Amino acid sequence: MEKDKKAMEERIELPEGVSVTAESGMLTVKGQLGELKKSLQGVKAKVEGKEMILSCLKTTKREKKLLGTISAHVRNMISGVMEQQTYRLKICSGHFPMNVAVQKEEVMIKNFLGEKIPRTVKVKQGTEVKVDGEFVVVTSPDKELAGQMAASIQQITRRPGFDRRIFQDGIYIIERPGK
Repeated sequence: MEKDKKAMEERIELPEGVSVTAESGMLTVKGQLGELKKSLQGVKAKVEGKEMILSCLKTTKREKKLLGTISAHVRNMISGVMEQQTYRLKICSGHFPMNVAVQKEEVMIKNFLGEKIPRTVKVKQGTEVKVDGEFVVVTSPDKELAGQMAASIQQITRRPGFDRRIFQDGIYIIERPGK
């Protein structure tokens, strides 16, 4: 006995000031803050008026997961072109005073645990990084890009094998969009 497999669809309302086009597997979202593009593989997209319809032919578990993932990405893209996605990181230095600066498209961390050679992370294109006192602020219209940049900054000061509750030196994400 086979189950009746029907096409599944997800509807996303488009706010004013946001335009979406889906051509040959590429989704483009335009808004006040710019334009974001994403590849759509395995899902069909069409725009009808103020609504975007994502659909897939089968209703297997894999297709349902794919549809949910892509609809979440589209919602993030829509919110990103309307308002900046901002991640805040806190600089914690208990043992040695750490200096963090942005120079020539690089985030430079000096004197981390007394090290003589500074640690650096390249700023990803499309993101903006600012150091504001004891906070590092990462902004971008693309939520994935901003999150990856914030994670890269946090990762460079990671020290495996040490208990974070005791050895708190490092840079940690404290705020992220949607949370």
